[in-house]
Amino acid sequence: MVNAVGEFRFSHPSISLRWAGATHPGMRRTVNEDSVFASFPVFVVADGMGGHASGDVASTLAVEAFRSLKGRTLADVECVEDAVERAFASMRERSQGEPIGGSTLSGTVLVDVDGVAHWLILNIGDSRTYLYEQGSLQQVTVDHSVVQEMVETGALRRADARRHPHRNVITRALGAGERQPADVWLRPAERGQRLLVCSDGLSGEVEDHEIAEILGDVSSPAAAAALLMRRALDAGAPDNVSVVVVDVDAVALSEEDLFDTHAQLLDDTIPREVRP
Repeated sequence: MVNAVGEFRFSHPSISLRWAGATHPGMRRTVNEDSVFASFPVFVVADGMGGHASGDVASTLAVEAFRSLKGRTLADVECVEDAVERAFASMRERSQGEPIGGSTLSGTVLVDVDGVAHWLILNIGDSRTYLYEQGSLQQVTVDHSVVQEMVETGALRRADARRHPHRNVITRALGAGERQPADVWLRPAERGQRLLVCSDGLSGEVEDHEIAEILGDVSSPAAAAALLMRRALDAGAPDNVSVVVVDVDAVALSEEDLFDTHAQLLDDTIPREVRP
């Protein structure tokens, strides 16, 4: 079984959230090259590549670039852009001393846009960020991968992409070759939204319809994250698996709502690695 996954909660005048996250090396690997950072207002997952070339170091550098955004206020778009630049710079600087491989980066940061909380969703590589709302699951990010390009050109059916021999070949990453920008999307934060950020260790093993079923049926972010992890492990999980689930409980809180809401923002809310 998967160890209990911790759940966290925090209320800001513009939004109230609950979230949970977990990461696991998978059933066939001894080293976990995934890294997760989940602490208001940042929720990101990085999947390192390189094996002996220290993919775990690369993914750690990717998420650590966002640590300075952690706090009790919303970020702004410029700060998120700066964090992405720091991630690239950290990779470049570290690679001059030793090979560290590369890393994907996907997730979301809550930003202030004219006094309203928005999700700034970003992506480099084939980790994913999904949005579940009103009973429907949408993959917001677009994979930077060979199979995604084949699907877009009609050379491969989407249903066949999961088992294609080149499914793990990505076309864009942090610290790998020529620097390419992250894709970004800006969405208003609304009550009832549920966001899922994950590495391809989950999306490669669990079908979207099953992900949607779990996100729709399981009310607790911690329970949903644990069940998603369990499904990936039960499917064989040849790769590392990371999952973050974030719920929007309310937006534009009144002073009374803030006073009555229990705020939990611990010093370190980074998900710990779970073991079966």
